[in-house]
Amino acid sequence: MKVLITGGAGYIGCVIVPMLLDRGIEVTVLDKLLHGGTGLLSCFSKPDFQFVRGDICDPSTLRSVLKDQDLIIHLAAYVGYPICKKYPEEASKTNLTAVLDLNQCRADRPVIFASTCSNYGVTDNQICTEDTALNPVTLYAVTKSKAEEAFLEKGNCVCLRFATAFGVSPRLRLDLLVNDFCYRAKKLKSLIVYEGSFKRPFVHVRDIAHAILFSIDNYQRMKDDVYNVGNESLTVTKAEIAHLIRQKVEFYLHFAEIGRDEDQRNYEVSFQKIMALGYEPKIKLEEGIDELLAAVDVVDIQNPYSNV
Repeated sequence: MKVLITGGAGYIGCVIVPMLLDRGIEVTVLDKLLHGGTGLLSCFSKPDFQFVRGDICDPSTLRSVLKDQDLIIHLAAYVGYPICKKYPEEASKTNLTAVLDLNQCRADRPVIFASTCSNYGVTDNQICTEDTALNPVTLYAVTKSKAEEAFLEKGNCVCLRFATAFGVSPRLRLDLLVNDFCYRAKKLKSLIVYEGSFKRPFVHVRDIAHAILFSIDNYQRMKDDVYNVGNESLTVTKAEIAHLIRQKVEFYLHFAEIGRDEDQRNYEVSFQKIMALGYEPKIKLEEGIDELLAAVDVVDIQNPYSNV
């Protein structure tokens, strides 16, 4: 089996690529290396691994890498509201226009699409299922919602709406809420939390990768539909996360009464649909926090303006 992974050098890609190679699957990664590619270095020794440095927004590159591929895992995106707000034009092209081009080029090849529970946006305290009306409030969520619609209209796809990711990846992200809290608590010894009562679901990055593998194995049962991916037991508030971290490491914790996060997600999601098929996430929030607190010891962010 030959699999193309767009954006395969990113946070999720650097976890799923080795898993696919271990299965004996031939993997081609297309990535423009916006955030570097060191997370994939260990894969270059594998004979079934191929890397193509290129932009998914270039249709000629897309057509070239699609040749002979059996399945596409579409991860390429500007992920999260901060980077989409900073680079709105690039985000719109990558997150949506490139999807329309991909649908033109892929013929009837199957696609597994990495979508997001952010698509639900602001809700009325309801538990969101796959049938809940979408209400995206950020450019990131708007582009992902429209990309989902395009894939489903084209057909032969599985759309996975992931809960907020956390955990260690070879391409670590510190903009994710749990990862950010762990870094600030361990390295900076200080954390200010806005809107601590806001609640949302989380899922470990390795469980995300396992959900993609599950979708490959169960593609015929799952195709042309949408699935929330996460764990209802990992639906917690910001305050609960901060207090859990504080049980493990000493730091200054302040809950701000004034101010707000731009990301206003505050919702609960049902994951029963995919779990009824046999998928079950394994990694608990506390396990992910433990590994993050251990891992950030090796993370050193240099201030270029420091004289020390």
